[in-house]
Amino acid sequence: MRKKRLICGVLAGTMILGVTLSGCSQISSDTFADMEQEIATVNISGAENFDEELLPYKDAVGTTSIIKRELISYFITSGNSMLGSTNGNYATIFNNLMESLVNNAVLVQYSTMYLLKEQTVQGSTAAEVVQAYLDSGNDAESDVKKKVKRYEYLLGEDSEDVMVAQYNLMSTWNSRLDSYEKRILENDDSAEGTETRTTPVNTDKEREDYYPEKDGAIDYNVFTGFKGYRIENSGIYEDNRLEGSGNATRIRAYNDYISELVAAKLVDATRENLRDVKTLDYYNEEYVLRLEERIINKYIELYETEREEGLLKGDTGFLQDTYDDILDNQTDSFKASGFNTNMGSMSDSSFILYAPDTDGEEGTYGFVYNILLPFSASQSASLTNLQSVYSDSDETSGYSAGYYKERNNLLMQIKTTDQRSAWFNGQTEYAFKAGADDVYYGKSASKDGWLFFENNFKKTYRYEELKNYAGMYPYNGTVVEKEDGYVLIENELTINQMLDEFSAYIDFVLDPTGAEKGNVTVNYTANYEDTEEFYQKDGDDYVLDKDGKKQLDYSKFVYASGKIELGETDANALRGNVFNKETKQNKVLGAVNELQFAYTTDTSVLSQYVGYSVSVGETSYIKEFEYAAQQAVAQGAGAFSVCAGDYGWHLIYVTYTFTPESEQYSPDWTKVTVEGTFENLFYEWVKTSNIANISTNRRTQIITRYNVEKTVTKYVDRYQDLLDMQ
Repeated sequence: MRKKRLICGVLAGTMILGVTLSGCSQISSDTFADMEQEIATVNISGAENFDEELLPYKDAVGTTSIIKRELISYFITSGNSMLGSTNGNYATIFNNLMESLVNNAVLVQYSTMYLLKEQTVQGSTAAEVVQAYLDSGNDAESDVKKKVKRYEYLLGEDSEDVMVAQYNLMSTWNSRLDSYEKRILENDDSAEGTETRTTPVNTDKEREDYYPEKDGAIDYNVFTGFKGYRIENSGIYEDNRLEGSGNATRIRAYNDYISELVAAKLVDATRENLRDVKTLDYYNEEYVLRLEERIINKYIELYETEREEGLLKGDTGFLQDTYDDILDNQTDSFKASGFNTNMGSMSDSSFILYAPDTDGEEGTYGFVYNILLPFSASQSASLTNLQSVYSDSDETSGYSAGYYKERNNLLMQIKTTDQRSAWFNGQTEYAFKAGADDVYYGKSASKDGWLFFENNFKKTYRYEELKNYAGMYPYNGTVVEKEDGYVLIENELTINQMLDEFSAYIDFVLDPTGAEKGNVTVNYTANYEDTEEFYQKDGDDYVLDKDGKKQLDYSKFVYASGKIELGETDANALRGNVFNKETKQNKVLGAVNELQFAYTTDTSVLSQYVGYSVSVGETSYIKEFEYAAQQAVAQGAGAFSVCAGDYGWHLIYVTYTFTPESEQYSPDWTKVTVEGTFENLFYEWVKTSNIANISTNRRTQIITRYNVEKTVTKYVDRYQDLLDMQ
């Protein structure tokens, strides 16, 4: 990815903290002394039922003081978003924020003592561990920096926890400053960044515990433009800085942001070095919050590990019991509320184990991708005119047969093109020129290939993988690089050429060497262009509906169909392998999904996990799509169909079908450790759900036990002015 491109116009959603600072105009605070008032204290060691095993460590945490500035800062970063849900009731907002601060202090105190106890287990006495912890912060010049030093010591000064906390904070500050700098630069680039297109899940999403490292140190810094924080000191941030950004514009952006913090009395210009961002108390207070989050998480991880070790207990009996319990629950609830309404919730972390039998109706339940190849603007205008010409109220469809013949003629004229231009010239540039070592479809020595999502595919140490997305289909056209963007010359495909591309790309994904071909079988409907009969017949007579009108024969609108051999014939295996990235089924899924992102103009399907849900019987889809999708789903995963419609061609691919009640899936728990299998994913889901519940319950348990009158004191009169805001 190139440097961040400048987005012209309104900076909606990018200001992060900058926009919320406007809330400070509501807050009356005359002096820094008012901001420093102690508004609550927390000391959980005063609880009557304090854990005896933690008593030797109570002096390490003492009493936590919450000051008014922390509450105001919390409101600025989080409270404004609560205004809508509380109808602008500031008292409710500040009381909720106050309770969160107190709960956090309770959890931090408990977690700190527990982690110190763990250090004692490693060989030192409790007294030695406590004293070393306290001594680690004694040379700090302020209370907030004392906390920083002690927390870093507790987590390990060079630990992953500390590095992640530092990186997270610096990245947040750079994002805030990016927002301010955009306002300065936006007039220099007023024509860019207007085009958008949905991207796959996890695009540019960093791994949760990632931090950049170089020579044993964190390779990142805040870029403010001042000495020590210039672009050459910013580490890997330089790779993603704004286009046109420099020290001068960054200094202006930083000054604008700091000025707002000073006005909000979160930064003291009279005593702090405003150019040295990491020395600011406000910066360090934010750092403390991130360190506290890591401390709580570290305790919870230890707690989870202890419980997780006993989860499998050497056998899989509990998994079968859990599977049966969920199946029974879904059987009852889905029958009561209707299975169709629940289908869309399925994913690899939310399984649907039950599907009802179809009660004699043909077909089954499943999911499909939809690659919509649309009419052009002029073709759509012609179609609208045809609808008027061939309107016929005596026919069920509302049109006479001539309409469908003329529509067929228009369909054969459709020329589809690659829709991913926004990933070149849009708000974010995701395209990159493939290198000599990159493997991709249609690679040629005479032509550059342009791929997408370099971060997710080539920097996997930092970014999450893209699920169900092959990533080897280059832009289908010619790309000309310009200083201010790209000129794209699209290749046009007819429906036959699209099906050729569909087949060839699936073959390539299954075997990039080209040795394995013929995985896709395409059957074309004979004489499609010459068809004149579109209504159902029973012998020589037309089939009429209850109103005596001729009924359409939707099979006449299926242009092509086929099946991709997925390497399995057993229905259970197919259903179990859909999420396993090592299987043929998942590789084909990723290939078709990528083609969907490349060509479909039905962008709503791009937000569906495995496509649109297809039920048995009447649906809300257009009738041509309903018929073709249901027919394909009946053939099972890997089946596909191409049908006509008033929007253009629909290339429908079956991603997944459900096991009906009479053919219930039978898990093979010997596969529980095989990554990507249904059994492994189900185990991970159960484990995560159980552990998550255990963790949530543990947090609640600690808060309930220690957020009590004997441990928490609130001085409401000192922040009453905030509660009284209108």
